[in-house]
Amino acid sequence: MRIKYTIPIVFFVALVIIEKENRIISRVSDKLNLKQTPQTPLQLGAFSHLALKHNVSFPALSKDFKMMKRRLENYSEHQGVPTKGRKHVLLLATTRTGSSFVGEFFNQQGDNMFYLFEPLWHVEKMLTLDTGGTNATASARAYREVLQQLFLCDFSLLESFIDPLPVNHITTSLFRRESSSFLCEESVCSPVVKGVFERYRCKTRRCGPLNLTMASESCLKKDHKVIKSVRVRQLENLRPLAEDPRLDIRFIQLVRDPRAVLASRMVAFAAKYKSWKEWALGGDGPLNEDEVKKLKGNCDNIRMSAEVGLRQPPWLRGRYMLVRYEDIARFPMRKATEMFRFSGIPLTPQVKAWILKNTQVSKETSGVYSTQKKSSEQVEKWRFSLPFKIAQVVQRACGPTLKLFGYKFVSSEKMLTDKSISLIEDKVFKA
Repeated sequence: MRIKYTIPIVFFVALVIIEKENRIISRVSDKLNLKQTPQTPLQLGAFSHLALKHNVSFPALSKDFKMMKRRLENYSEHQGVPTKGRKHVLLLATTRTGSSFVGEFFNQQGDNMFYLFEPLWHVEKMLTLDTGGTNATASARAYREVLQQLFLCDFSLLESFIDPLPVNHITTSLFRRESSSFLCEESVCSPVVKGVFERYRCKTRRCGPLNLTMASESCLKKDHKVIKSVRVRQLENLRPLAEDPRLDIRFIQLVRDPRAVLASRMVAFAAKYKSWKEWALGGDGPLNEDEVKKLKGNCDNIRMSAEVGLRQPPWLRGRYMLVRYEDIARFPMRKATEMFRFSGIPLTPQVKAWILKNTQVSKETSGVYSTQKKSSEQVEKWRFSLPFKIAQVVQRACGPTLKLFGYKFVSSEKMLTDKSISLIEDKVFKA
């Protein structure tokens, strides 16, 4: 029997070699190439899409090749198109930019919303444990494919990163479960199990450990899906999501003045920023060079992602929105209306009520990690706690980022603390 190839066998072998090399580079590939589960067919990532695109006929060289063919055929049968009206939104940010606060706008939308709070926390943690650090290429691929499956209401890939591993799709360890109203709805609320401790348990009702199969089934009934993440470094890495015909995705990138971000991190993550504090309080020598490089790298990543989004390449056209935290804090209802309109999701009375309630709260309820803020007072509060010498370091390391987002430089300590001078330029970001 003659075997017909639609692409050269050398090319196919090359693909296999590439896959093997990727597995050597990082153990993440073992997690991305999952066995078939009740929730999903095997997800083989970019390799499967390439093989399907070229309609590869696999030669009868081994049992592994036959098995892969069957899995690919099974995967292709599940390629669908989005149901009309269903929207997918990825809220991209970095830590201490107000993303938890903004994420609540969507979390409060109502019964028709699937909202997840930082599911990639598990992925980052596992990759760091496996390798002692995160490989940028491997983590970018892992983040993208986990997000893609979650938007499709499939938790099986995420499961492989949860520690301890869920048993029969049931876990007590999903990070910040209680921060997602969806995961605490009655349809996802399993019976309480006596003696079983769940750290991030639901506060609104008594539920047992999270059953991810129930979560998947409930998710499929929702029209809108929003995920918040502070772990994606480059927007460009998410292009496959924009081009996935099953998704109608929008990207909202939330940014904040890098000086304000650093000031907030120095309070929230005091131990990690101890060297900054010591230097600011009287260190004579230069600041640790690695810390400055890290700061610059973070700023560059944010800026480069925004530049891609604002440039509006064909794959991103109409799918990207840049929002400054400062604008949301000053004009919460206006900016919420703009974000929901951009997303194609109705702004419900519940969201409006939550915004009004949580942007006019007292100091007693607005802690470091709280989503409740008297927002207009938060905008430039950092200016009175961040030493001028640190503001200068940020301005040198993050100058292009400050300019792109419309944040004014300060030239003296007096200017930094002068309330009559705003450091926020009026700026409209067209995309």
